[in-house]
Amino acid sequence: MDISNLGSLGELIAALATVLTLIYLSAQIRQTNLITKARFGHEITERTYERYFQSAKDNEFSEFLAKDWATEDLNKSETQRVLNFSVMLLVDLFDIYDKVDQGLVEKKHLDFRTHVLRTGIFRSPLGLRAWNFWKITREKTFVEWFEHNIIDQRAIEQLVNEMNEKDPKWKENESISFRIDD
Repeated sequence: MDISNLGSLGELIAALATVLTLIYLSAQIRQTNLITKARFGHEITERTYERYFQSAKDNEFSEFLAKDWATEDLNKSETQRVLNFSVMLLVDLFDIYDKVDQGLVEKKHLDFRTHVLRTGIFRSPLGLRAWNFWKITREKTFVEWFEHNIIDQRAIEQLVNEMNEKDPKWKENESISFRIDD
């Protein structure tokens, strides 16, 4: 075997080693992605369980959650709690939606939250105020998705019309940071 043949054999071995290295790296990346996806899914589930646990052990918070937030008998402190809770739900939804969009968590996490949020919190006057304040921070595709999947636009229009009929000057009394704009 001459030097030329040895050089060719070396190039062949180097090419095979490169291909095997790429296959190995591909497998490592796939495994890392699966681990990351599982970790995010676990963290999301843990967050949900922690909220349920806290509400189950905190009687005052459970009573607060059981109130009808669409009624007008909330005091200022309760109103602020509803707004903060609504924002917490929105931030959680933003996080899940983005992670699903990026392929980092399974869609079932988003479906679960969508199902829960369809119960109406963001159709209440306070929920709508929180949404209308925060929606400017999101892309148009998310806003359209949210309003189609969480808020029935017809219900919003009906609520705003009812609020306008009941008190045409209701907006003047609302907080400037959380306001429904029709």
